Amino acid sequence: MISREQRTPLSEWWWTVDRPLLAAMIVLMLTGVVLSLAASPSVATRIGLDPFHFFHRHVLFLIPSVIVMVGVSFMSPRQIRRSALIMFALSIALILATLWLGPEVKGAKRWITIIGVNIQASESAKPAFVVLAAWLFSESARKPEMPATSMALALLLGLVTLLVMEPDFGQTMLVLMVWGALFFIAGMRIIWVFGLAGTAAAGLFAAYMLVPHVAVRIQRFMDPASGDTFQVDTAMEAFSNGGWFGLGPGEGIAKRSLPDSHTDFVFAVGAEEFGIIMCLALVALFTFIVIRTLSRAYASEDMFSRFAASGLAIMFGVQAAINMAVNLHLIPAKGMTLPFISYGGSSMVSLAYGVGMMLALTRQRPRTEMESIGDANTAASYA
Repeated sequence: MISREQRTPLSEWWWTVDRPLLAAMIVLMLTGVVLSLAASPSVATRIGLDPFHFFHRHVLFLIPSVIVMVGVSFMSPRQIRRSALIMFALSIALILATLWLGPEVKGAKRWITIIGVNIQASESAKPAFVVLAAWLFSESARKPEMPATSMALALLLGLVTLLVMEPDFGQTMLVLMVWGALFFIAGMRIIWVFGLAGTAAAGLFAAYMLVPHVAVRIQRFMDPASGDTFQVDTAMEAFSNGGWFGLGPGEGIAKRSLPDSHTDFVFAVGAEEFGIIMCLALVALFTFIVIRTLSRAYASEDMFSRFAASGLAIMFGVQAAINMAVNLHLIPAKGMTLPFISYGGSSMVSLAYGVGMMLALTRQRPRTEMESIGDANTAASYA
């Protein structure tokens, strides 16, 4: 048992970290292990691998993910800003390398192999981008004379340009939504709301007109008879077959034919084997994580911590919502993983980095003299 009287980094972390939030993350990771065991063996067998190939790799990637999550949660807000800047710079360099050297798969360059490990650099860029944008928005509120909002917009345009060049429109949409949410939290004017909404609509229309596979996905969603909808149809059948309580562990049928049953459609596999009750519990778990983080963020007196934790929570929740909505055929297919549930190495480690920053930013910290000065400056700027 860790005593409150001990003045060690571990004891200080344990008594300041949000333990219910940490417990929810651990439960989510363990749920991912169970669903990976349920969904991945059939995929591995179908492509000639050991039945537990993807399961073993899922657990293997989970180990560094837990280490990253816990390690990052020890950081101070200043250390988080610095690590985010370094991570963003490395991610941008890797995205550029991917565009130049990465293999083209289904008309996109999103992966690069380094020392035998496939890396999707856009995954690690997302949490770092959110933290940097939050820092710029907080600086804009503290020092209105700084062009911090313009710098945040330039940061957004730079990342979005690289994502569109891959192309990866799913990640692009997620980044735009989180940036817009941060801008709203920071107090943007109503004219910006209409401007951003119009720009997003124009961008979506341009993608529909100019990018063939985007047009195909949208047309397929609007009119299923216009193309192959095998994966979505199979996923919907899985929900129907599972009912409220599921067919039982290992008894699912959809995973035998779903090519992406261990990644994009693991939610449907879980629904078939464990039922809608499990799906609702998983939705409740994601909801708890997001709401808990937002409530802790708004209780923080440090503007940067408030913005950054809120942005990371929104990104986490929106990514989960997009994946589940695709499984339920509520939106066109996006290729977005379900956090800590879907198989994926770089995605899982990057999510752990983002979650670690959420835990660090929501820790209970005593007010420092510099924070008091910052609050005084903020109050003076609004006066």
